[in-house]
Parts: sequence; C-alpha cells; structure tokens
Amino acid sequence: MATITLSRVSKDYGGGPVLRGIDLEIREGEFVALMGPSGCGKSTLLRLIAGLEEPSGGQIHIDGRLVNDVAPKDRDLAMVFQSYALYPHMTVRENMSFALKQRRLPPAEITQAVEAAAVKLGLTNLLERKPKALSGGQRQRVAMGRAIVRNPKAFLFDEPLSNLDARLREQMRYEIRKLHRELGATSVYVTHDQVEAMTMADRIVALNDGAIQQVGSPQDLYDTPANLFVAGFLGSPPMNFLDATLAADGALVVEGQTLARVPPPAGLAPGATVTLGLRPERLALADPAEGVAARVDVVETTGTGQVAHLAIGAQRLKLFTMDGRRLAPGEVVGMVVPPDAPLLFDPGTGTRIA
Repeated sequence: MATITLSRVSKDYGGGPVLRGIDLEIREGEFVALMGPSGCGKSTLLRLIAGLEEPSGGQIHIDGRLVNDVAPKDRDLAMVFQSYALYPHMTVRENMSFALKQRRLPPAEITQAVEAAAVKLGLTNLLERKPKALSGGQRQRVAMGRAIVRNPKAFLFDEPLSNLDARLREQMRYEIRKLHRELGATSVYVTHDQVEAMTMADRIVALNDGAIQQVGSPQDLYDTPANLFVAGFLGSPPMNFLDATLAADGALVVEGQTLARVPPPAGLAPGATVTLGLRPERLALADPAEGVAARVDVVETTGTGQVAHLAIGAQRLKLFTMDGRRLAPGEVVGMVVPPDAPLLFDPGTGTRIA
C-alpha cells in the first residue's frame, strides 16, 4: 500500500493548462475516485501519477519518494484501462502471468500468484481460454487479475467499466469494491459516472476545467456541495436550480411564491438574488391548496416511483415521488419543501452560500 501526494501539479500541452495546480493527498489503503466530465483533466492526472505523462509543474510523491523523473515501470503501480488491452493470442493464464515472466520470477511463484488471483476474481475455470471466448465482464476481470498478480503499491483505474452494459457495470462495481476491501490496496479510480463514484469511493475528488472543485466523502459532496458544479454533477435526477429572491424574514420567493424559509445568510441584504438548489427526492407532493402551486408538464415512470417535471411560472424543476399517486400532464399540484432542503448559491461565482 502507498500514499500518493500531489503538490501544485500542472499540465500544459501548449494550448492552455489542462491541470491547474493540483494539491491532493491519497492516503494508504484509500479508494479515491477522480470524478468529472470529459475534458476536465481526470485521466491526465491519472497518467501523471502512472508516469505515462510528465508534469509541466509541481511534484508527485509516492510513499514519500519524488517520482517526477521515475519511469512508469519503476513506480510499482498497476493500471487497468478502459480497453482491456489483452493479448488475443494468449490464454487468460498467459495474459495474467506475462508481467511476472518479464520480471523472471520463479515459475512456481508465478503459478501461485495467477491461481490466487483467479480464485478472487472467479476466473479459475477460464484460465485456458483466450480473450475471444470471454464476455466483456470476464475480459475486464482478466485485466484486473493481470494487475493484481503484480502486488503493486497502488492500483490505477482509468474508466474500466465504460465499455460494459448497465447490468455488468453494476456487477463489476461490486466486484472491484469487494476486491479493494480484501486487498486493502491504495486505489485511484477515474470516472465520469457519478453513480460509480458515489457507490465505490471512500473519497471523491470532483474535477472541472483542470481544477479540484471539492474533495470529501460521497455523502459530504452530496449533502454539502461546495458549488453549483458539484451540486449539479451528483444526483439522479440532478439537483434543481431556481432563481430566487431572499426576503427580510428569510423567505425564498420564486415567481411570486414562497418556497421555503431559511435563516438569512450573513452579508446578504433583503431582496438579494440567489440560486436555490433543491434535490428532487427531497420535495414532497401535497394538495393544490397546500404548499407551492406547480403545474405538471411531463411525468416519467421509473418503476420505483415517478419523476414529475413541474413548472412554477416560467421556471422548471423536477420532483421524485414514490407515494403511488398518479400524476397527469397539465395537473396542478401542491409542492412542499422541507426546511432543511434548500441550498443557496451565489449566482455570480457559483459558490455555496448556505
């Protein structure tokens, strides 16, 4: 297991910065997800840790050792890619043992390492097959097994589940997390999928435009997002954002209706405009005479409940309900906002105010 420390790490390919002064410490045995949209710099950051790219500035330490100029093969890291990168002419056993043979380990030691990894990953009966005879999930397990047998200081995962269907992704999330618990190895996992980050990581590093937006546990980022980006990226359905006016008594007024009341944040004068964030699942339906009047535009049935697309005047929002009530487009419903549901953001900077 290893600690990985990044200090003011930057990367610029010549067309502008891809990473901007990244400071991050990944603790020994921790599972950290680097999460963000395409182009945010998360894969570049992983490649810098692996040594596949050189930083334009800053320092990278692994177990206290500066590795900026250390070759990838000498960093003692194992990487699992989005593409399985298996040798098609080799069996599963040969693919998993290839790196160990390159290191000229004793045959008995190689066999023991491969078979132990195969047991952990459910590959024992597949060791003599070639990749073309395997499913996508099985191929990804072989790629993971190839990394495990090396017994590295840390595992680096670069969107390893992107090529799998939804059911296989769910299964592999479980298997990777279970494997991490058994091995206790430091793991860095790149993903654009907020479900993967939320369900697998000890901590999430939310990245956007080459900069860290927030670092914390999945629940911390969900409950107390630092800004509009983090708030909007996590959650399905995503958080609603409404233009609201803050009254003197803390009332949040949207389209002439008071949605909720909050303790007036320090430094905000009555009449200030704020961006109001509301999670769809925190909102509740009520009779039209109660709560806030909203018109139903579209209803999506999910099986476990309904996502109602509502309109309050010219503004739109979503509400998720499991109460079994049948909603119809054009219907006017009442909506109740619990006192602890509103999050307030500065509409200019996007920073959370309260």
